[in-house]
Formats: sequence, C-alpha cells, structure tokens
Amino acid sequence: MAAHDPAGATSTYIDFDYIASDDFSPYNHANNLVLATNNPSDPTIDLTTPLSRVLFDLQEIDSHIHTLTSRSALDILSYTSAQNAAAQRILARVDEERARVSTSYERLEKEVLVRHQRAVEARTTAQRSLEVMRLGRSVQRILNVARQFEMVVAESGLGSAVRPGKEDHGALLRASLSILAFRDAISGKDGAQLGRVNVVKTLRGRVFEDGEARILESARRVAREFSMSTLAAGPATSGTTSGPTFREAEDSRARFTSAVRILYLLSPSPRIDGEKMLQKDFESEYLLRALQGYLQTAITSSSASIGRALGQLPMLDRALLEASARCQNVVALEALLRGIHAPEHPLLRYEKDHGRTKEAVNHADIDIDDDDNDGFSDTKTSGSETFLSLLLSALDTASLPSYFWRSLASSLSSRVTEILNRGGISARTLRSQRDTVRTEIRGCVLRGSRLPRTVALGDSRASSTGEEPVENWEREAAVMVGSVVGLLGR
Repeated sequence: MAAHDPAGATSTYIDFDYIASDDFSPYNHANNLVLATNNPSDPTIDLTTPLSRVLFDLQEIDSHIHTLTSRSALDILSYTSAQNAAAQRILARVDEERARVSTSYERLEKEVLVRHQRAVEARTTAQRSLEVMRLGRSVQRILNVARQFEMVVAESGLGSAVRPGKEDHGALLRASLSILAFRDAISGKDGAQLGRVNVVKTLRGRVFEDGEARILESARRVAREFSMSTLAAGPATSGTTSGPTFREAEDSRARFTSAVRILYLLSPSPRIDGEKMLQKDFESEYLLRALQGYLQTAITSSSASIGRALGQLPMLDRALLEASARCQNVVALEALLRGIHAPEHPLLRYEKDHGRTKEAVNHADIDIDDDDNDGFSDTKTSGSETFLSLLLSALDTASLPSYFWRSLASSLSSRVTEILNRGGISARTLRSQRDTVRTEIRGCVLRGSRLPRTVALGDSRASSTGEEPVENWEREAAVMVGSVVGLLGR
C-alpha cells in the first residue's frame, strides 16, 4: 500500500492518489476497512480495529500536511501575497467603476425617472380629466334629450285634461325616439358611470321612466280601443250601416300606426355582451302582447255575449251583430298591419343587405324631429318584416279572421253543451230554431268578414268599389255553424 510522496520527502503507506481522487467514497473505504479486519462469516463484528486504523490514518495525514506546509511556507506566503495584491487592485478598479455607475444612475434618475414619474402623474390627470369631460358631455346630452323629451310630450298633449285621448301621435312617436336615445346612452360603455350621477338618476326616474310609462299606456289604449267597423249597433235586420267618416278613419289609421310603432320601438332590446342585439333576434314584446290582448278580448267578449244569447234567442241578433263588428275590426286590423313595416330600430344591429351594412343609429345620431312627420319614411326597406307577419308568426296562424272565428267556435262548443245539459225551454227552443241559428251565424260570419270601406280605400288588396269579404269566409262559416248547430242534431 506504500505510495510515493509527491513532495519526495516522506513515504507512507496511505494511498493519497486514491483518497484525493474524484471517485473516492468514504462509505466504500469504511466498508473495506471493516471487511479487512473482520471475518465475514463471524456473527460478531469488531469495530475497534478499523476505528484505530482510521484514527491512525488521520494522524498520519495530519502529519503529512504539517510537513508539506512547513517546507512550502515561503512559497505559500508568496503566492497568497501575490493573490491578495491582485485582488486589491481589482477591488480598487471595481470601486472606481461602481462610483462612476452610481454617479451616472443618480444623474439619470434626476433626468429620466423623476421626469417619468411626473409624466405618469400628468398622464393620469389628463386621462381623468378626459373621462370627466366625456362624462360631462354625456350628462349634458342626456339633459338636452330630457329637455327635448319634456317639450315633445308637452306638445303632444299627453296627460292633458283639455283633450284626453286626442294626443298628437306623431309627437309621441318622436318622444319614443328620445327614450331610445336615453337607453342607448345608459347602456353604452359609459352607462355605469352615468348611472352614478345624481342628475341622471333623477332624470331617469322622474322624466324618462314616468314618461315612457305614460306613452306606453297611451299606445296600448289606442291599440285596445281600435275600431273601424262600419256595422251599426242596432238590429241586424234593419240593414243600415254606419261608421266613421273618411277623415275619422284616416285619423284612426294614423293614430294606430303610430301606436304600434311606439310599442315596437319601446319593447325591451337588451345588449348581449355589450353588443347591440341583432334585428332577427329581436322580439317586440309590447307590440305582440297588446295585439294578442286585443284579439283575446274580442274573442272573449263575443263568446260571452253569444253564449248568453243562445240561451235567450231574441238576443242572438244583437250578439251576432256585435261579434260581426268585432271581427270586422279584426279584418281591418289585418289590413292595416299588412301595410306597416317594422321601422329601423336605433338599438338593433342589422345584417348586411345588398353589399352594405345597415348599422343601427348610435346614440349621437338618433334624430328627433319636431316636424309633422314622425321621423319614419314610408319606403319599405329590403327584407323588412310587416307587423302582420310578426303577429301571425306569434299566433301560429295564417289569417287573423280565421284565428278569430276558430277560437270563437272552440269556446262556443262548451257553452252550447252547457245549455243542452241544463235542458229546459232554452235547450228546446235552441233545437227547434237550429235552422234559424244556422242562417244567422252564417250571416254573422259574412258580415264580419267584410273589409270596412274606409279601410278598403287604403288597402291595395281590397276592391275600391266597396266592402269585400275576406278569402275563405265560407270555411270559417262552416266551422262556426258546426260548433253550434252540429251539437244540436245529436
């Protein structure tokens, strides 16, 4: 195990090359010592000998290091002194560079960082000033819209006790555009900030919401009270007809047109993910609800009056005349709705049409005219739907008169069955007079299916010579007769 000393002065049995090698493992070395001083088959292990061997080796290594350092002390001190001197020179240069860099950084901090911080503060101040100015302009615009809205509502006579029910429908339609302008501003990107302004909160509650409620109520009242029938309220046998004059009919037509347009425009049109709703996805809730309510009221009233009259046949003529008048109003309603196209909605997005995009009018471009026109042209935009198509689609029917007569027939069957089940003189009279009832019901359907003359003059599909029945009235008459007389023959 002897090894040659690198210094050439001392020989020892320790293998310094092995101990100083990179592959040396103290665990393997200790294991080799234990195995060298013990029998692997012996159950007991003696660690005293290997421990003494290790201690002796450590002492030998220490002596060897002491001998080497004593002999090479001058060389070591010289080398250390040279290294220290070189380190001092490097440190001095580094200190000089550090001082220079520190001086440069301080100068840059004064020239750049301080100015940058001031610039950031100035930019923040400018941005906030810009936001305040933009918010102020939006508030000013809302104030102008509110002032114009109040002026238009005052001009329309809405809520006035002088001429109740005679409001200027054109002015109300322009007022609805003011409401849409306010909605557009509130639902825009600055809507959240505008909603926090006290004056906007006040205008929203006291001006726009209150005015919108009154305008909607006025439009619903016009739709609810729509009547253009030329049938008389007296007995049907008299053969006399009366109705509104041409001027009254035109005024009623114009008021109804404005009313349905108001209901269409003011129906909820929420934004989806901050974007305006597509026109094809928009459903005019207020318009459809008002028209469906009108039809349902006409059907319910006719069913109740005819149901009572079937139990008291002398009242049947008047009840059928009233039902005919209601159906004639439904026919007139269909004719008017056929000619009213959905106006361009400022809060909706339109798809591309003929190579150009019809964008909805933004909040800065909604025009509120004070002229006699209502802000809508009568020209039909390509692909625009009529209000009739919207209503027919909602009711899932092909014709409003057909819907009226068939709904009325379905409700009359139960009333006739109730009379027959009660029996008595009413049931016997109804059975004995079934031919008369058949004739009167058929005549009722014929009268009710005629388009009023005042409406026919403005409807291109109607004859200009006078009242003409709508198509397929014979089929509807058969349905009505079958709902009543069909049960009497059983």
